[in-house]
Parts: sequence; structure tokens; C-alpha cells
Amino acid sequence: MASDTLIESNIDISQLVDKPWTTVVWDDPVNLMNYVTFVFVKIFGFSEEHAHTLMMQVHTEGRAAVSTGSREEMERDVQRLHEHGLWATLQRSDKI
Repeated sequence: MASDTLIESNIDISQLVDKPWTTVVWDDPVNLMNYVTFVFVKIFGFSEEHAHTLMMQVHTEGRAAVSTGSREEMERDVQRLHEHGLWATLQRSDKI
């Protein structure tokens, strides 16, 4: 008996497996604001203006979401931020 089921072969598996995750940088009493801006530019390639905006969000609101992607990518981003002395965590994007 023939099956009438169609199989879609162009499905992006990442859409099925992993919802986006977000890297969050938290305010801390240690790092200077210009250093946080510098780290954002260095790690993420942000413009000075965008990095400054995110740094101000960290400073005034206590945190800022700085990157979004797969869990593995965000774990790498958190690790790189930790290597630069910033406080960072990851969480599911739908929890922000």
C-alpha cells in the first residue's frame, strides 16, 4: 500500500531541536564602564555606540542580553565573558 505522507527534506534541524538561548551580562561592582564597553566590542564586534548602549543597560538596569543563539554558542560566549572578568549567564530566550 502506498503512503500519502510527504516528507519535507529542507527542514532546519536547529528549529526542531533547540530554542534560542541568550547570554546575559550582569552589573558588578568591579569592572569599569569603559572596560565593559571594550569587552563587548572585542568579543562580539559591536560598534562602540552599540557596545556603549548595552553597557549602560547593564549599569542602569542591572543586566543586558548581549547575544542569542544555540545553547552551545551561548555557553562559549559566557565563557569568553568570564575570561574577561565579566559576570554572565545564559538562559532560554523565552525566559527573558
